[in-house]
This record gives sequence, C-alpha cells and structure tokens, in this order.
Amino acid sequence: MPRLLHMADVHLGARHRDLGDAAARQRERQAAAFRRAIDAGLSERVDVALISGDLFDSNAQPRRTVEAAAIELRRLTEQGIRVVLIPGTHDCYEAGSIYRVFDLRLMAGLSEGSDLLTVLTPDHPDVVFGDLDLVVYGRVSPTKRASRSPLADFTTAAEGRARFRVAMIHGSMLIPGKVEQDDVLFTPGEVAASGLDYLALGHWHSWQSGRAGSTSWTYPGALEPLAVDQDGAGRVAIVDIDERGGRTHVDVREVVVGRTRFASLELDAAEVVSQGALVARLLADADPDLILDVRIGGVAEQRLEIDTDAVSHELSEAYLRVRVRDRSIAALPDGPLPPPETIAGTFVQDLTARIQAAEARGDEDAAADARAALQLGRLLLDDPRQVDLI
Repeated sequence: MPRLLHMADVHLGARHRDLGDAAARQRERQAAAFRRAIDAGLSERVDVALISGDLFDSNAQPRRTVEAAAIELRRLTEQGIRVVLIPGTHDCYEAGSIYRVFDLRLMAGLSEGSDLLTVLTPDHPDVVFGDLDLVVYGRVSPTKRASRSPLADFTTAAEGRARFRVAMIHGSMLIPGKVEQDDVLFTPGEVAASGLDYLALGHWHSWQSGRAGSTSWTYPGALEPLAVDQDGAGRVAIVDIDERGGRTHVDVREVVVGRTRFASLELDAAEVVSQGALVARLLADADPDLILDVRIGGVAEQRLEIDTDAVSHELSEAYLRVRVRDRSIAALPDGPLPPPETIAGTFVQDLTARIQAAEARGDEDAAADARAALQLGRLLLDDPRQVDLI
C-alpha cells in the first residue's frame, strides 16, 4: 500500500526583493525547509515523493541552484524512493523551461532510463509503478496559462494499469465568490468525476485539504511562507493509500517543516512614549524566525519622533526582519471649534457630516479617512508648523 510525501511551492532561488537585507537569509531558510521536507520523507519511509510544481521560483536559475536541488532529491532516490514532479506556474514548461535546460535525473546521478526520478510533462503525462500498483498522472499545461481545465474530459474509469490512481496539478480549484480566475483553473465537479483516489495540488501557499466525490485532495502550501497572510504555510503532506473491504481509503496528515512566521502588530501612539521605549518593547518579544510588521496609529498626545529605519536596524539581529511604519498624527489643538461661518468652521462641518454618513452606511474605511482628514486639516489651520507633509 503506497505511502506518499507530497510537497509543493518550494520556490528555490526566490529573490524576495521585498525583504531587503533579509532576502538572502530567507533563501537559505527555504533551502533548509526543503532539506527538512526530504528528511520527513526519509523518516516516514515513503514510497514516492510528489512535488506539485514551483520547485523553483523561476526558470531563470543558475546551475548551482538546480544542482543543490538535485543533491537533495538524490537523498531520496538513493533509498529507492521514487520522485515525481511537475512544472508549476513559476517554473512552467515553456520553451526555456528549467526542465528542458537541465536534466534533473542525470544531475541526481541516475541513468537515463531510471524511474526513480520523473518529470511529468505534456509529452510524458504519467508514470506507472507496478510494484506499488500505482499510477501517477501529471496534468501539465505547456504554458503558464492553461486555455482549458487540466481535468477537462479527464477520467480514470478505463485505467487498467494500476489499482491506485493519483494525479498532480499546479493550479486553483474554482470556489465561487473566492477563486474564480487564475492561470490554471479546474472545478470540484471535475475532481469528483476524475475517479482519482488522491489529487496532489500545488499553487496555494497555505494548507488546504478536502474531498470532492470519492477523491481526496490537498494543497500542502509553501514550505516557507512568502507573504504575511500565509499562516498555513510550512507543511508537507504524508499520504497513505490502502484498500479495506474492497474500498480505497486515503489518509492525509501534515508535517511541519517551515520555520518562518509573519506577524502584524498595531500600536496606539498613546502607548509609545519614545523610540527607546518602542525598541525595548519589541526586544521583549524577539524571535529570529519572525518577520514583524509594526504600525503605529492613533493620536499622539505629544509629538512623537520615531526614526523607523533606525528602529529596524536596532532589531535586525532580534528578528528575521522588522518593518515599522508611523501613521500617528498629533492631537487636535485645544480650545473651542471655529465658528461655523468661517472657512475653518465650514471645513469642520463638512468633514463631520462625511464621517457621520460613512458610519451610517457602515463604511469604516471611509469614516477613518474622513476622521484623519479632519484631524490633519485642523492642525494645518491652527499651525501648519505642527505637520510634516511627506
């Protein structure tokens, strides 16, 4: 009964331009997560490792990146574990595809006819492992954007080569109101009609798992999160397929291999006494695996002087990365409101009406923008020297 390691969206060689000086460290962390994913496959004694697209972040990778990946895959093949992978949307099977330029099988030290490492493509759409009674299909588009669903008219009803049927796709499952467009799109109905036992998916960077008809499917997510909202990343799936009472059963469990986490922290300016106090507060929760986004908002009772770049630099060894944004504004001037017949009074009346209208229709963003405009406008009208316009 086959046991599978299923991973996707490794994104080796990613540039991470948004991470600045932390980009190189994040690439190293992705490579380390890939090694831990291989370790998981070895410790779980899997029969086949599936990589459902985007092993590489792009098709423009130096040879050393591909060689490093091949060395890790060789750790599996040396133990007799088969590796099956498909191109994704970042490393798609276009004319200059990394899988056309480099021969991963030879780079892993395998002979040309070996079935220990297989890249499934439109020209090589499936592979059968007779000793496991298993067939693996790769539903791969020859370009990044597929003109039709990879499961359109696909069924395994006539499959007679193997008892257990698994397919790999890198794309999005259509979810009305949430996911309705993407480069590669298929429907739950197509999954249910496929007759597959398991569908190994890639493209979504957070863990998702479910069933469509009798088919179990899983998005294991990226091995390391690539954005703040990917809190379900950092996992691989271990999949057991067996037959009990004449029926196929699929058991999927997750194994954590990633280390990087993202977090956002909202601070009220009234809580921030000084730059030194801010640094001390953030140091108390230091975590070298955390990318922290700090936003200071609200009204500062006294003028708050924060050098955000200096704060980030002071915390560079305590966190993987810290970004601080100061969006606070100074307190409104003391004293009575300006008379309604004045320009200042008309301005206050107009903004107050906008705030009330936005609140009445439940538009909190518009209400917040109007409140910020009212505070800023009153400060400018009272004393323009209080405000720095950037």
